[in-house]
Amino acid sequence: MKVYIKTFGCRTNIYDSELIKQNLKENEICNDESEADIIIINSCTVTNGADSDVRSYINRVKREGKKVLLTGCGAISKGEELLKQDKVFGVFGMSNKEKIDDFISKTDKFIDIGNLNSKDKNIVTNYENHTKAFIKIQEGCDFRCSYCIIPYVRGNSRSLDELKIIDEAKKLVENGFSELVLTGTNIGSYGKDTNSSIASLLKKLGGIRGIKRIRLGSLEPSQIDDEFKEILDEDWLEKHLHIALQHTSQKMLNIMRRRNRAFKDIELFNELSKKGFALGTDFIVGHPGESEEIWAEALENFKKFPLTHIHAFIYSKRDNTPSAKMKLDVNGKVAKDRLKMITNIVKLNNLEFRKKHYNELEILVEQIQDDYYTGFDQFYNKVFIKSEEDLRNRYVKVGDYEIKLSGNFAEI
Repeated sequence: MKVYIKTFGCRTNIYDSELIKQNLKENEICNDESEADIIIINSCTVTNGADSDVRSYINRVKREGKKVLLTGCGAISKGEELLKQDKVFGVFGMSNKEKIDDFISKTDKFIDIGNLNSKDKNIVTNYENHTKAFIKIQEGCDFRCSYCIIPYVRGNSRSLDELKIIDEAKKLVENGFSELVLTGTNIGSYGKDTNSSIASLLKKLGGIRGIKRIRLGSLEPSQIDDEFKEILDEDWLEKHLHIALQHTSQKMLNIMRRRNRAFKDIELFNELSKKGFALGTDFIVGHPGESEEIWAEALENFKKFPLTHIHAFIYSKRDNTPSAKMKLDVNGKVAKDRLKMITNIVKLNNLEFRKKHYNELEILVEQIQDDYYTGFDQFYNKVFIKSEEDLRNRYVKVGDYEIKLSGNFAEI
């Protein structure tokens, strides 16, 4: 059987899809959806919109006569419903990745969710069509933010074995990857259940010969502790940290059931900024309860954060979460205006950051875009390079470049 894997959502899903590929022994992976006999959908369910995207994709490939298996977060939240509606042939949870050949060979419809306590036994040693490698270091989340469904479909936080992670990193380096991206549901929780920590793991990974740069997924403010601060000057740590705020009004943080505290967050971000870090965050506008008063407080605080990157989005209802039961009292136009306001602030912050930190940039070139080679520097800023050489999948250093609002531009 020819199998095509369609991945929705986050980097953790990208990693899980690679593990599924490695577990396929009796079937053939194909990179062309049209040639596939079976399509495995690794789904995202973070919002109702994510569910809709997955459902639309299922409907399209079903019309083309494909046999569909569903896994990922949506298998937990929507799998039984989709199976009953005859939208998919089978549903399996991520704890059952190793059974993929058995699932493909089944002749009757099935659902096998597995459990939310499992840890991956196998490792990923290679990535097709990627210049950097992802390593999943933990699974699940112990936080219970009011808007988020993920802990209910990924389970509580559990750390993967440190020796396995280090072995995985070494094998990826042997296979030509010099930039690693650590991923998981809540990576800052790493080690809480194994008497270790994210900082301890990073120190060991940073000592592996051949690793040029380690990038981190999203951290929580409370996870940047004194031990973590000890590694901030290491050359292998990307000079960019993504620290999830979600909001900058303390009243709204309370409504969202967030653990971070607005004024402590401002202190932390300014401390990190003084050490030369570019800083990114997540931010939700339009969450139920975001009154004019709360927004005014949030905006005043927001301007005090030295943010250079932002993943901001308008609140989207996620069924079966506490927020979904709250009255939505922010209309769409107001939410869009608020979103535009904060993204424009960060865009200008980023421009000023690049002007202030005009120094040699080290870029991992990833692709060609509009006749430019593009990649990200050590501050996670995009760089556009003109060159007669093929620079893809190479580290290049640039000392002379032009700073524009859309990025840094160089010629070598």
